[in-house]
Amino acid sequence: MNPLQKPNWGKLEADRAKVLAAHAPPAAPVVPAVRLLRGDAVVLEAVQWAWHGFLPAGMLTLLGGAPGCGKTTIALDLAATITRGAHWPDGSKCLQAGDVLVWSGEDPPPVTAARLVASGADMSRVHFVDGVTGCEGEGFDPGRHMDLLESTAGKLPAPRLLILDPIVSAVTGDGHKSNDVRRSLQPVVDLAHRLGCAVLGITHFSKGTGGRDPVERITGSLAFAALARLVLVAAKVKREDDDEPRRVLVRAKSNIGPDDGGFAYGLERVTVAPDVEGQRVVWMEPLEGTAREVLAEAEAEAGDDEGEAADVDGFLRGLLATGPMTARAVKADADGAGYAWRTVQRASRRIDVEKRKDGMKGGWLWALAPSKKAPLRYEGAEEPSFQSEAPLAPSAGGVAPSDDCEVF
Repeated sequence: MNPLQKPNWGKLEADRAKVLAAHAPPAAPVVPAVRLLRGDAVVLEAVQWAWHGFLPAGMLTLLGGAPGCGKTTIALDLAATITRGAHWPDGSKCLQAGDVLVWSGEDPPPVTAARLVASGADMSRVHFVDGVTGCEGEGFDPGRHMDLLESTAGKLPAPRLLILDPIVSAVTGDGHKSNDVRRSLQPVVDLAHRLGCAVLGITHFSKGTGGRDPVERITGSLAFAALARLVLVAAKVKREDDDEPRRVLVRAKSNIGPDDGGFAYGLERVTVAPDVEGQRVVWMEPLEGTAREVLAEAEAEAGDDEGEAADVDGFLRGLLATGPMTARAVKADADGAGYAWRTVQRASRRIDVEKRKDGMKGGWLWALAPSKKAPLRYEGAEEPSFQSEAPLAPSAGGVAPSDDCEVF
């Protein structure tokens, strides 16, 4: 080296690093370990709801029932409510309007769209899952393409609800094996959590399961209901005197709130375009009781003994012949006469008893419909008055606020 030439310190440092690396002891192998999170480091978060008590945001909800009870129509009614920021069946307002995504393996988009229009949906916020791009001719498979759907849904302005009909199609293995169901549905649960989007999976009841716990009646493995944070069930009320039966929707399971109560509803068809009809839900009164109780009554109602039905019908007509009574008073008289309250309630529907809330703080009043009232007993007698006052909306838990509330 020329003594007048400056040393190349960068090269010397690099050479030194190579020598040290060559003689360094081998690095210790990385040993897997369990990571722990201390309890006081966990941030508590309130449950976010699309519909308080019935449809949680960011979680999976199941809606099950027998064929023909209107499960899909219910789901689309909830979707329509979200697209408009309208009111839920309990009278509360949807506070976060947004976009909904619908995948159906059972009905084509035109059929589903007719139901949404009938329900009053803002169709500009409805998005049908119609296939997969980049794979010509390939349809969307919820068991394989959930990651692609999450990526696409994340680009929407406000994804609020995803409907999967039926949810069993998201399972790639055996729907009766717990491990297969859990493994297949985990991407669905992850999508809901990461997007903050409610996911509503529609499913059926297994045949021959009447009378069992409603959660156990869900088709397939119990893992379906175990993964869902909330399970709703629907059923027809078996009635022989109506062309269109009454139906019930109740909570069967909830890990995050009340697990009972619900609403009665009916279905009707309306014209939505020339020569096109759509089906929609007509919501009725709130229901009280467990899903097992409500479904047992609904599915057994047509089997009432005719003689017993006539007896309780006559008892109730006589009780209300002179004018309205509070539901509490009717129940007290029915208990005294040995009639079960459920039996009296069924009779009230057979003879068209009118039920109204008596003002803001009053209880429920029962009265015979005008056509069912007994004739006046003497000349100049006055017709009993009955205030036709709209019932108050129930609380978010799905039950009426008074002890006199209807129990169906």
